[in-house]
Amino acid sequence: MSEDPAEARAKLPEGQQGELFQSAGVGNRGRSKLADELARFRDFGGPSHIFRSMSQDGRRSVETFANEFWTSKQRAGDSLHELSYRACFKPQLPRFFVQRLSREGDRVYDPFMGRGTTLLEAALLGRNVLGNDINPLSQVMLQPRMCPPALAEVRDRLAVLDLQASEELPEDLLTFFHPDTLNGICALRSYLRARESAGELDACDRWIRMVALNRLTGHSPGFFSVYTMPPNQAVSVAAQRKINARREQVPEVRDVKALILRKSRSLLARGESQERARLAEFGPAARYSAQPAEATPDIPDESVQLIVTSPPFLDVVQYREDNWLRCWFCGIDVDAVDVTILRKLEEWQAAMTRVFVELCRLLAPGGHVAFEVGEVRAGKIKLEEVVLCCGLDAGLEAELVLINEQEFTKTANCWGVSNNKKGTNSNRVVLFRKP
Repeated sequence: MSEDPAEARAKLPEGQQGELFQSAGVGNRGRSKLADELARFRDFGGPSHIFRSMSQDGRRSVETFANEFWTSKQRAGDSLHELSYRACFKPQLPRFFVQRLSREGDRVYDPFMGRGTTLLEAALLGRNVLGNDINPLSQVMLQPRMCPPALAEVRDRLAVLDLQASEELPEDLLTFFHPDTLNGICALRSYLRARESAGELDACDRWIRMVALNRLTGHSPGFFSVYTMPPNQAVSVAAQRKINARREQVPEVRDVKALILRKSRSLLARGESQERARLAEFGPAARYSAQPAEATPDIPDESVQLIVTSPPFLDVVQYREDNWLRCWFCGIDVDAVDVTILRKLEEWQAAMTRVFVELCRLLAPGGHVAFEVGEVRAGKIKLEEVVLCCGLDAGLEAELVLINEQEFTKTANCWGVSNNKKGTNSNRVVLFRKP
């Protein structure tokens, strides 16, 4: 049986990866080398559909390539990625660009890092990484996975923790948790916050905190809560009461320590891989900030070779509301987190243009921005056309648009045709280059 072409590419030596944009990076007929590859791409089926996308103001058109460029058929992402977060992309997306547009040791940046998919994947591939997110919860979720402890260390730490809370339990949270479970959650929260206040929070504590965040609420007995929404979205207390009434359910007892250990075992499952060895080298050097993406003065000019990111989508995801329970557990004032939620297209475009100006400052000459905007409002608004304007206004060159197709009712859904579904249905990535 012949080897999957995508698997073969992933096995290339690091010296042969990142060569699609050597020097000026231009291939035949004025195309970049990456565009040439996308035009020939057939790894998972048929040929790419090629057409042109026009910036919203009509100033610039670029080639657009639609195909299945990454897929569940290829290698699964590292088990360390398996934390839920709203609107996060799959690790295959940043891997696609990191392998092609950077070399080992290059700096890769994500200004809207969320759960940290870009940074973790880039570090696994031997890149230096830098991340930013206005929500400090992002660093809480990512940092422990960049320097993961041994499972035995997690087991030993959990064994000595006293999870009998001495404080009064928040009564509203009994809507989600059995009293005994909530007692354990509150005791763990108190322990972690006390360690943090004393400056004694170590790598194992951070890991346990991160895993506990991921187990707070969900829709199976593997979570601390009664049946509720998927773990990337915490509903309000009032909404959970309605769910409980409709399902005629009451919270059952969950073993907090056992569930943390079980999830830890799953996350740490691939600890002996070659990529984990790279993570051990590059993970501890990762740097994080919690600033507005448009103003990151601590990052030096022209210090980044590649940016792979996905910004807050237009009036789609309520990051603050979705993470209220996680913020409570960490002692983060959710109302003080200035998460961007823009409802008007003009406001979103103005905000993203300011971000692009900052990204242009950070990029080294010849560096790239892969800016993923997904699909919003059932395809009625094509944000890639707006993003083209943002990047051009910031002084970047527009290279191409890549659309990663999912399994739709019709192939044409990728280009705005209704597909009988709602929500984000495709990865739409605009690629820019700094002259």
